[in-house]
Amino acid sequence: MHALDSSSLLAFRLPIARPVNHQIASWFLSMPRRRRRRGDLAFSVAIAAEAVAAAAVGAAGAVAGGDGGADFDYRKLSGIIIPGFASTQLRAWSVLDCPYSPFDFNPLDSVWLDTAKLLSAVNCWLKCMLLDPYNQTDHPECKSRPDSGLSAITELDPGYITGPLSSVWKEWVKWCVEFGIEANAIIAVPYDWRLPPSMLEERDLYFHKLKLTFETALKLRGGPSLVFAHSMGNNVFRYFLEWLKLEIAPKHYIRWLDEHIHAYFAVGAPLLGSTEAVKAALSGATFGLPVSEGTARLMFNAFGSSLWLMPFSEYCKADNIYWKHFFEGKGGCHHRQQCDEMEYKSEYSGWPTNLVSIEVPTVRDMEAYPSIMDTTENTTSSMECGKPTLLSFSAREVSDGTLFKTMKDWDPQSTGLIHQLEKYYQGDPVVNPLTPWERPPIKNVFCIYGIDSKTEVGYYFAPSGKPYPDNWIITDIIYEFEGSLLSRSGNSVTGKPNNSSGDGTVSYNSLSWCQNWLGPKVNITRAPQAEHDGSDLQTRMNVDHHEGQSLLPNMTRTPHVKYITYFEDAESIPGWRTAVWELDKANHRNIVRMPVLMRELWLEMWHDMHPDAKSKFVTKAFRGPLRNEDCHWDYAKARCGFPEHCEYRYTFGDVHLGMSCKLKNSSTNLLQQYL
Repeated sequence: MHALDSSSLLAFRLPIARPVNHQIASWFLSMPRRRRRRGDLAFSVAIAAEAVAAAAVGAAGAVAGGDGGADFDYRKLSGIIIPGFASTQLRAWSVLDCPYSPFDFNPLDSVWLDTAKLLSAVNCWLKCMLLDPYNQTDHPECKSRPDSGLSAITELDPGYITGPLSSVWKEWVKWCVEFGIEANAIIAVPYDWRLPPSMLEERDLYFHKLKLTFETALKLRGGPSLVFAHSMGNNVFRYFLEWLKLEIAPKHYIRWLDEHIHAYFAVGAPLLGSTEAVKAALSGATFGLPVSEGTARLMFNAFGSSLWLMPFSEYCKADNIYWKHFFEGKGGCHHRQQCDEMEYKSEYSGWPTNLVSIEVPTVRDMEAYPSIMDTTENTTSSMECGKPTLLSFSAREVSDGTLFKTMKDWDPQSTGLIHQLEKYYQGDPVVNPLTPWERPPIKNVFCIYGIDSKTEVGYYFAPSGKPYPDNWIITDIIYEFEGSLLSRSGNSVTGKPNNSSGDGTVSYNSLSWCQNWLGPKVNITRAPQAEHDGSDLQTRMNVDHHEGQSLLPNMTRTPHVKYITYFEDAESIPGWRTAVWELDKANHRNIVRMPVLMRELWLEMWHDMHPDAKSKFVTKAFRGPLRNEDCHWDYAKARCGFPEHCEYRYTFGDVHLGMSCKLKNSSTNLLQQYL
């Protein structure tokens, strides 16, 4: 007779553990039908058993003291950083001679990003950057691989001038050092951001290595890890969680997550994709690089990861193929997309407006992609003979390939995108990444993003008459801005604007999708981003939250004051906490460098790990300075601001009064007031 482990015994005793089991079962059964994944019943039963055990442990921790925080020591934690798209250095792994240029490429030379080589030897640089669009292999003459360690994600192009301009996670690491975090507690997991998810594992074993990273961090530090993911790094982490289901037995899946991951911080996550990916695929997006839009489009369409950021409908989900791995083997099966009735009742797939509108000639043989032998004059005059037709596409029609299949008649190069979509996304052996995802089964989840910036949500394209990659031009852009829709041309826009606007790159409906992870009762708090005494604090408790609807704070705003709005839920799922933070005017690319974000993260982590913490989340009643840099000189009162925390203390080298304002007490003493 085989011995049974504790989870198996618990599974047999589920009817006896009535109080906790009833809570878990009620939560699972109360989920709307469209949020339950098809074919996942057996897996959910196993996870429910693990959740019962986790809830029982959490309840025991609460009895022992506080919220179970006494079991943790923040010095045992590790921070694992997953960077976003184009946020990892790539280095050459070839010897490439560049004629007519003083620069060559040798092994370990920087490729992404070396501005000098980009400007002086762009053709050589492209050889090291581009991948084959059909099989994602390297150029025959040059290949690049991601760098490793923290240096790979802090500055993409280190240098006196280029370093600050390409800084990504440098300020984040600096904060950790100032607060005494050990060097081995911050772990970067860079990856080749050009590859689609399945190729990351096939070529680099990235997800196997990521699993080992979590396990090594636990053994080294003695505690679970905090995951910080930015932008596309959240897509990578989502894929890792789905991949992990197939690597670990279902009854051990939740246990592994509880042991290795304490909290997940999703920063600027494009949970429903980004419309900027459509612009990059059709006309190119330079992101500030000194290259033409055509060259940028050439690169973007060569990377299989480009479709990973494409927008998709919130109402369409793929068939779960969990059991197919056991009965039919891995791979070879497409995720058939299933859309509920809301997809066909709503006009724009849950987005503010149609994402893409293309003006094409009525005469089918008038291609937007002319032969290189054709002259621009002849092509343009031929196109003028046909009466243009306007074709519009929703988010569903982008993600299922309808857009690119329609474009194929005028742009044969779109066949490469169709191939990537079918092979690496619809045919992915783990999950179709172009589908909405539910709340990750992690104890503590924090979703953080910026709002109320002018964000692109739709485009109008027309043929330019030029050859690929410059064969499409943007004739108009639709923006969302603070609850309204605008157009670049000034024309009126039809659509359903979101309650707020996005972060300048990702639209609000995509960023705020994580509000669906909150429970039926939510506490909402709005406070100024700057240091404050609580006089401008607004709070609403137990606000009703209906699944599928955005939460409206209904709170006032003082002009010219930037706020942070907290949506918090620690009751709906026993032992789990979920929070959504909205930061006014926080830019998508710069949010990880914002001092206010780093302050809030640090306070939340400090509170969460402290055994004397009395509340579920850190207090929002006030915010004071935590570092010397946070102290400033108040010219109106001729003294340092926050006199209860800061004092004037000149040291040699201070060049203005603000630099001489320093903290009275250590950061550790100041943090005690947030318990």
